[in-house]
Amino acid sequence: MTTHGIHGNLIEVTVVSCNKLKDTEWISRQDPYVCVEYGSTKSRTRTCTDGGKNPTFQEKFVYTLIEGLRELIVNVWNSNTIKHDSFIGSGKVQLEKALSQGFDDSLWPLQSKTGRHAGEVRLIIHYTKAHKPATSHGPVSQPHGAPQASLYSQPPPYPSVSYPPPSAAPYPPPGGYPPPSSYPSYPPNSSGYPPAPYPPQAAPYGQPYPPNSAYPPQPYGSQYPPGQPYPGPYPPPY
Repeated sequence: MTTHGIHGNLIEVTVVSCNKLKDTEWISRQDPYVCVEYGSTKSRTRTCTDGGKNPTFQEKFVYTLIEGLRELIVNVWNSNTIKHDSFIGSGKVQLEKALSQGFDDSLWPLQSKTGRHAGEVRLIIHYTKAHKPATSHGPVSQPHGAPQASLYSQPPPYPSVSYPPPSAAPYPPPGGYPPPSSYPSYPPNSSGYPPAPYPPQAAPYGQPYPPNSAYPPQPYGSQYPPGQPYPGPYPPPY
């Protein structure tokens, strides 16, 4: 993203804190402070008394940008009351991210005079005139395969299904079959009397078997016609 045309614009730099500073004191706790340089402009934070290795500052400075100058120089010192202040470390802070995105909250490393690691400094940088991408107000296209939003406030009605018209003779024809009975179905009784119980009951005790006829019994052999008399002598010879 382009950052042309920064000359004369303002940038805000907040010195938040330092972490794990090199300790320059042997007996008491050190009293650090931070100096920030941009071009010929120099700023200094208050001294964090007894801040030791992790001092906190929360101080903000405003600088006028210079075209072509996109870095800050940070120096951290230990304040001494009797002798000269002791140098702890220094570092360079790049402004590219803040100028392109408008905001940067980062930790920047510090080095001692011998090039050794001397701790970190945290800066928050604001630039209000960063060129951010324009927000599109056109319709947002949905990704392929995403469900489409419904165009109806309610589900659409189901389409009517056309069935063939009923035939002239309804099925089954009226009166063709008897109405269903509300009682269980049993085979119809052929006679007008109730069905015989099951199993069949024996005849009452004392009733003759077979039953007597209504007429008097005939003598034995009367049911056959009388035969012709034997023509020979009686008794017959053997």
